[in-house]
Amino acid sequence: MPKITKAYCQNLDKKDPLAHLRNSFYLPKGKINMDGNSLGSLPKSTKKRLQEVVQKEWGDGMIGSWSSAGWFESPIRVGNKIASLIGAAEGEVIVADTTSVNIYKALCAAISLNEGRKIMLSEKGNFPTDLYMMQGIASFSNGELINKVVEPTAILEELTEEVAVLLLTQVHYKTATIKDMRTITKKAHEKGILVIWDLSHSVGSIEVALNDCQVDFAVGCGYKFLNGGPGAPAFMYVAKRHQKNALSILSGWMGHQDPFAFTDEYTPSPDIARFRCGTPGILGMAALENGVDLFAQTSVKALRKKAIALSHLFMDLMEQECGEFGFTLASPIADEKRAGHVAYSHEEGHGIYQATKKEGVVSDFRTPDILRFGITPMYLRFQDIYKVVRIIKNVMETKAWDRVEYKIRAAIT
Repeated sequence: MPKITKAYCQNLDKKDPLAHLRNSFYLPKGKINMDGNSLGSLPKSTKKRLQEVVQKEWGDGMIGSWSSAGWFESPIRVGNKIASLIGAAEGEVIVADTTSVNIYKALCAAISLNEGRKIMLSEKGNFPTDLYMMQGIASFSNGELINKVVEPTAILEELTEEVAVLLLTQVHYKTATIKDMRTITKKAHEKGILVIWDLSHSVGSIEVALNDCQVDFAVGCGYKFLNGGPGAPAFMYVAKRHQKNALSILSGWMGHQDPFAFTDEYTPSPDIARFRCGTPGILGMAALENGVDLFAQTSVKALRKKAIALSHLFMDLMEQECGEFGFTLASPIADEKRAGHVAYSHEEGHGIYQATKKEGVVSDFRTPDILRFGITPMYLRFQDIYKVVRIIKNVMETKAWDRVEYKIRAAIT
C-alpha cells in the first residue's frame, strides 16, 4: 500500500463526520489520550454541570434537591440512558456502587435463582476483580459453592448441569478480543446456566445487544468510554424476567419497596430498584449522566465505524514505521473480534510505556509485556494516531526506553 503520511491523516480528519464531537472535550495541549479505555477525557460541560450541582442543587436547594433536582430517581434515570447503549429496555439497568460490588450482587442473584447448583464458572485471564469476587463468595460459603476457573478454550465443554452461573467479560481488558455473547449465552442456557457479562470495555465502544442475546445479568463501569470521570458509578443490568425473584444480597434501605416507611423488616422492591443498596453519590452520578448524554449527539454504530478506521490506521502505521522494532500485535486483526483498544506486546513494554508517556502519549501497560492504546472516536483524530506512532518510532530509534529510571516498575500503570 502507499506510504501513509501526515497529510493523508489530516485529510481523513477533514472528512470525518464525527469531528465536531472533539470540541465537547477538554484536551490539554501536548498530550494525546490513548487511554480512554481506562479513563475517558473530561467533557467540557461536566465542569459546568458539577458547579451547578454543588452551588444550586446542594448549596441552595439543600436536602430538598433529593426531590426537586431528581437526585433520588437518578440511579434509574441514568440507568435507562445506559440501557439504550447496551440493548436493554427501560427498567432493566440501575446505576449504583462499583463494578466489583455489582459483580458480587449479580453472582449472588444468579445463584439464588439456580438453587442446588454449586459451581461459579469463569476463565483464566479474566479481569481480576471478576475472579476475586467469585473466590470471596466461595470462601465465605464454607464449601457450599465452588469457584471454577478454566482455560478460555474449555468454557463450552465445562457448561454442565452443576454450574449455577457463568461470569465472562465480553471484551478482554488486555487484548480487546470480543467474545461471542449470543452463542455462549445460548449454550449456557441449554444447560440451565445463568450468565453474567462484564461490559466494562464494551459499553460506549461496541454495539451490545443484551436482550436480543437473552442475557440474564450484566455489569459495567462508567469511567471508560462513558466519560463519567474517575471512580464514576457503575451499572447493573437485570433482565425483567429475573427481577421479581432474584435475591438482592446487599439489602440496603434504598432497595426496599418503601424506603421511607422505615420498617424493621426488609421487603425488596419488586423491580430493578431492589438492586439499589445505599445512598447514591450525587456528584459522581451527575458527572456520569453528563458523559452519557453526549451519546445523544451520535450513535454507537457511528462511533464503532470510526473506531475501526482509527484502529486500522494505527496498526498500518505501526507496521510501516515500527515494524523492525519487535512489536507483536496482541489484539485480533479481524474487526469483528477486536473492540476499543489495540494492544501490542514487547519485551521492553514497560520502558516504552514510560518513555512515550514523557513525550505526551497517555497510554497504559499491563503485565507482563502488553502496551494498550485506547481508540476513543469521540475525541481522537486520525492525525493523533500519526503523531503517536511517530513518537513510538522515535523512542525506539533513540532507545529512550532504556533509561535507568524506566527499569523500575511504576506502582500504577
